[in-house]
Amino acid sequence: MLVKRESRPGGAILHILPAAASALPAVTRRDLERAWAAAGAPLPAGSFVFRFEAAGAAPVELALYDADAASWAAVVAQTVGLGTGYGVSLCLRLLGLVALLAHAPWARPWFAVSRQGAEIDGALFQAAAIAPLTEAGGFDEPALRALLPGPTMLGATR
Repeated sequence: MLVKRESRPGGAILHILPAAASALPAVTRRDLERAWAAAGAPLPAGSFVFRFEAAGAAPVELALYDADAASWAAVVAQTVGLGTGYGVSLCLRLLGLVALLAHAPWARPWFAVSRQGAEIDGALFQAAAIAPLTEAGGFDEPALRALLPGPTMLGATR
């Protein structure tokens, strides 16, 4: 699936996809881990907007005006690119992992946070790579949780 791009006032780039976010493909665990690892380097971040235009449905827009979210998107733009559904899927999954770490207490057994950064269990990377996305571009959390095994050593060490 190719992504059409348009410039918006203020320098934002609009990425138009001819499908719902929920139709985006799974990605590889390896690509997700690489994007996570690359996120440590400072990158110039612009504003990213994604518009999902599924046939028969109202368009859904997801705007990343937050500097941190835009930085994560910039990592994917510079590594894999945002010109395909795969790249946009990778971007949304990377942002979804960040959101899980910040807001999902149930996910704590699969990551550990320290001053050096976050260590994520491979099972969470794998589940995040293949879990379905919602129409709004986030994780279908019940489906993601169903893909995870029991608690890991990361969770047992706390």
